[in-house]
Amino acid sequence: MTSFGYSLMSEEHDPRALVRNAVAAEEAGFDFVTLSDHFHPWLFSQGHSPFAWSVLGAIAERTERVRIVTAVTCPIIRYHPAIIAQAAATVALMSEGRFGLGVGAGELLNEHVVGEPWPPAHIRHEMLYEAIDVMRLLWRGGRQNHHGDYYDVPDAQLFTRPEVPPEVYVAGGGASALRLAAEQGDGMFATEPQRSLVETYRSHGGDGKVFGQLAVCFDADEDKATRLAHERWRFAMGWPVQAELPNPSNFEAASKRVRPQDVTEQVAVGPDPERHVASFRKWIDAGFDHVCVVQVGPDQDAFLEFWRDELHPRLGD
Repeated sequence: MTSFGYSLMSEEHDPRALVRNAVAAEEAGFDFVTLSDHFHPWLFSQGHSPFAWSVLGAIAERTERVRIVTAVTCPIIRYHPAIIAQAAATVALMSEGRFGLGVGAGELLNEHVVGEPWPPAHIRHEMLYEAIDVMRLLWRGGRQNHHGDYYDVPDAQLFTRPEVPPEVYVAGGGASALRLAAEQGDGMFATEPQRSLVETYRSHGGDGKVFGQLAVCFDADEDKATRLAHERWRFAMGWPVQAELPNPSNFEAASKRVRPQDVTEQVAVGPDPERHVASFRKWIDAGFDHVCVVQVGPDQDAFLEFWRDELHPRLGD
């Protein structure tokens, strides 16, 4: 059975709106909510990027049922993994066990702001592997010491932690990351509806939850929805260099020639429920058991009503 989630896009909304939208998503029947964790938005048109962990605490307090997941946090450069271990333990406790930690190897867009070098992907994966070890070590409780290839944690103890540690879900778009997800994670994240990603994760022994995230832009006016999707989602074209661009100006330049029709090949737009259902079905048919959706643009209330009245009943058949 597929679980459905609502993606809180922190790059498009201020923190107050994100908390309100999380509450509304719970009321609309979503099973979980996800929150991105960025320092910058990808495009200037998106306009926001609040501190995710403050927002997560507020969501934990304001909601009662939905699970809460980061999608995703990079615990290796901008953050030290000991700090994320503490933050995740706090939110897990506040939410009474409803929190899951999605992690990834990051993008230069966010990580360069602390002035540390930007390693190649295989080094970042090694760092992420060790970072997960560090977090799991601290979640055990008691005084802990770690001396590794990338991180030192001398004489540290988490005094406030949940009885059951949060699950860890690893973002994976290639073989190396999927192997890491299978070995170190309790599940995996992907942003492309490819069965091969699920199969590769499973072939490496991964038996956890499999998360996929899609984008839509619901609006009664299809032309308006197309314009919004192009204005705010044209960065997400699956470019190999996406992790290497350092600021929104670079994403603006890289996406300058992306046409509206290029975006709508990937993003369902407009009011037709069957068009949106078909975009969800791609993920379900590819084997993803947790599917979350970004509604691109400012009008989240209309989408949540559309979800409750039109999409969820069709997807539940």
